[in-house]
Amino acid sequence: MRQLVDYIEVKIPAKPEYVGIVRLTLSGIASRMGYSYDEIEDLKIAVSEACTNAVQHAYESAEGGEVNLGFGLYDDRLEVMVSDSGQSFNFEQKKNELGPYSAANPVDQLPEGGLGLYLMETLMDEVRVQIDSGVTVFMTKYLNGERVEHDTTIQNYEAN
Repeated sequence: MRQLVDYIEVKIPAKPEYVGIVRLTLSGIASRMGYSYDEIEDLKIAVSEACTNAVQHAYESAEGGEVNLGFGLYDDRLEVMVSDSGQSFNFEQKKNELGPYSAANPVDQLPEGGLGLYLMETLMDEVRVQIDSGVTVFMTKYLNGERVEHDTTIQNYEAN
């Protein structure tokens, strides 16, 4: 495993108008690391989806919510963490309700609300979801462009 080169943290209000700031920040980081234009677009879509899920679902109509982001820059990959302290959800249950993702099914036939999870899993090399007091999504994109076969890993933690 390669050593962490740099770590960048960003905190935004849980409001839709701030997701664009995350996209711009991510674009600058990924460009500096040497990702291609298409890879940067994939990163922006996946991370925007994670941020949008936090903004729309974590805090409902409560004011004052925040979305925290961490960007771990390595020689061979970018790791992105998106977390909120809002309302958690049962990831496995939601995924089962939405049905399986299959390359054979056209994207326009995905159930409403399922596109964000589908995009994150499709555009990133690794995706992990941790559910604790809020939801944290960890996503990894490798610089070499080779996709690692995976399923999304979900970890539920009980608060003591």
